[in-house]
Amino acid sequence: MSVFSRLGGVLRAMLVVVLLGALPARATHIVGGELELVHQNGDNYRLILNLYFDAYNGSPNALDADLTASIFQKSNNSRQMNVLLPLVSNTFVNYTNPACAVPTLSTRKLVYSKAIKLAANTFDHPQGYYVAVERCCRNNNISNIMSPGAAGQAFYLEFPAVVRNGQPFIDSTPRIFPPLADYACRNELFYYDFGGVDADGDSLVYDLVTPLNGHSDSDLPKPAAALPAPYSQIDWRVGLGPNNQIPGSPPLRIDARTGLLTVRPTNIGLFVFGVRCSEYRDGEKIGESRRDFQMQVLNCAINQNPSVVLQPSPTSPVRYQPGRDTLHFSPGSNRCVQLRFTDPDPGSRLALSLRAVNFSGLMPNFTSVTSGTVRGPGMADTLTATLCFPNCIDSKGKVFLLDVIVGDDGCSLPRRDTVRVAFTAVPPPNSPPTISTTAGPVLPLRVRIGDVVTFDVIGTDPDRDALTLGMSGRGFSPASLGATLTQATVNGERRGRFSWLVDCQAVGQDTREFIFTSTSEPCGGRETASVSVPIVVEYSNTAPVLTTTLPAAPAGTVAVVKSLLNESYSATLEGFDADGDNLTLTAGAESFNLADAGMRFSATNGSGRASGTFYWDASCASVNLHRDLTVTFQLLDATCRPLPQQHRVRFEALNPDSTTLKLYNIITPNGDGLNDAFRLPDLPQNFCDAQFATIQIFSRWGQQVYETADRDFRWGGNDSAGIYFYLVSYTDGRRYKGWLEVIK
Repeated sequence: MSVFSRLGGVLRAMLVVVLLGALPARATHIVGGELELVHQNGDNYRLILNLYFDAYNGSPNALDADLTASIFQKSNNSRQMNVLLPLVSNTFVNYTNPACAVPTLSTRKLVYSKAIKLAANTFDHPQGYYVAVERCCRNNNISNIMSPGAAGQAFYLEFPAVVRNGQPFIDSTPRIFPPLADYACRNELFYYDFGGVDADGDSLVYDLVTPLNGHSDSDLPKPAAALPAPYSQIDWRVGLGPNNQIPGSPPLRIDARTGLLTVRPTNIGLFVFGVRCSEYRDGEKIGESRRDFQMQVLNCAINQNPSVVLQPSPTSPVRYQPGRDTLHFSPGSNRCVQLRFTDPDPGSRLALSLRAVNFSGLMPNFTSVTSGTVRGPGMADTLTATLCFPNCIDSKGKVFLLDVIVGDDGCSLPRRDTVRVAFTAVPPPNSPPTISTTAGPVLPLRVRIGDVVTFDVIGTDPDRDALTLGMSGRGFSPASLGATLTQATVNGERRGRFSWLVDCQAVGQDTREFIFTSTSEPCGGRETASVSVPIVVEYSNTAPVLTTTLPAAPAGTVAVVKSLLNESYSATLEGFDADGDNLTLTAGAESFNLADAGMRFSATNGSGRASGTFYWDASCASVNLHRDLTVTFQLLDATCRPLPQQHRVRFEALNPDSTTLKLYNIITPNGDGLNDAFRLPDLPQNFCDAQFATIQIFSRWGQQVYETADRDFRWGGNDSAGIYFYLVSYTDGRRYKGWLEVIK
């Protein structure tokens, strides 16, 4: 060893002494734990550490507020990330039988969890990855390993790449079933289900493995992060190993397929053990989870097995012989058997349960007591129960196997006895239901808008099975048309009342076919009978006729009415409908109010006929209101699909002065009385808002030489011959221009 190495060792030892008070507490009462990786969505996952803590011997100060998980690539052990997992849950692990609890055995489940991202461009190595959390130390009094108080723990999990062949590879690691809080009794068979579930449906295989020690120790019980693999294993005591972790007859075993843990321990003590759950998809191992745990073995009071026997009937002296006898249940036969169960131990409380072995679905049921105490004061030595097989159980020609199990309340786990019952069952025959209606005798039914259709729907079943009536429509929903079917059971029949108020929603499909069903569900099956009732909705409509004294116009165009100012115009309108539908006459202004334009309309509406009168008093008020006075007259028939008739008219007010405009452009102001002055007597007359405003006269250089608001003006020139220009303006924005020559 070099000088620098020895110096480094001395400095490290000194640093440990100096920082000892700052280091995390030695959690010397860790029971075990396991890691989980759960896919959320996309590249989002949740990393979970379940850590089990001795709640009786452990100090609350040894509970960590957080632990660090490290993720490595399997191919080269390169670190990918460290994840600080905060404590999110702290609960007790329950006993299978709480009555068997002992005060010196109490376990807490501490859950550390954090959401993480596993990016596809990072976690894509085909050999996969592993997660590790390291923490020291184990319980001091573990019986089957060397130096337990100084032994660390490495919680370990393997998972595949999140992408394969360029496609996402989704995987959640298995969830191993809840940890045990129970203890085992020396020389008694102990069993516990460590089997797990896999969200992806992958195959799970279980085996026993030596627990991992890892790199943590009593000097550094809580490393800042886990070191990469390989991880050292705990040291077994002499004579023990991975296949003999808890000595017994038989020793600790686990079923590779189910995960059922069994042992009949021969020594008392506290024993650590390890279970591995390997995950396979399409025959390829893609990951593994490890659970590191402990089992306490105690001396217990002797508990004997209960027993249960089956008799085909209460009066039968013959017992059912498992493996030899088969029960056969046929229609009309007795489907109940008698069970007798007892226990050699006085005061034992027994409970019956059932487990289907090779079938699923409908189960037999107990019709009497399923639990009780034997050999207690006033209690019988043997309890009885009746087990009945429902009529609807159908083994379909196969032999079904049913385990009838009796368990006692002994500690630490119930002792059990099982009778495996083989049976066949044939359900009673079933006749289909029938259905009829009172809608006949002649179909289809013919109805008109406004009719109310009612009739009865009757469902019967020869076997008197419960029935349900249903209603549907071919190509439509009856409910959308307002049709209803109310139903009740009357004298063994299922009767329904159909009711439909036919309204305009029914128009559009000439025949509405209503389908009624009567359905029974005997023994989980489904039998249906149906009947249809076609209903023809008779509907037609003739367009109404509109006549009027208003001027006619080609279809799609607008008629024109011209009226002089201050004159009154009137027109009449008549409507007729051959179907006798209610008619309504209206007059609507398209962009103005009728009254504001001096217009009014009155109508008399009725069944088959309507009449109306229109009046217009043309005035400047109406002209100034709007240049386009267009009115739409409409005759509307009140029916499901109306055929309205329209007549559009544009009303125009005429100027009473229609003199043609004349413009003059030469004057000779020489005093001869001819063309001495410039005037414009033929300018457009003032009309409503079109009033004469001004005339302006300009020299050829643009200089204004004259202006007046008098439409009867006379301008005699500017004492200068030449060319002049004039501009006439009206209040409605119109302008007239011209030129004028003054000759001297």
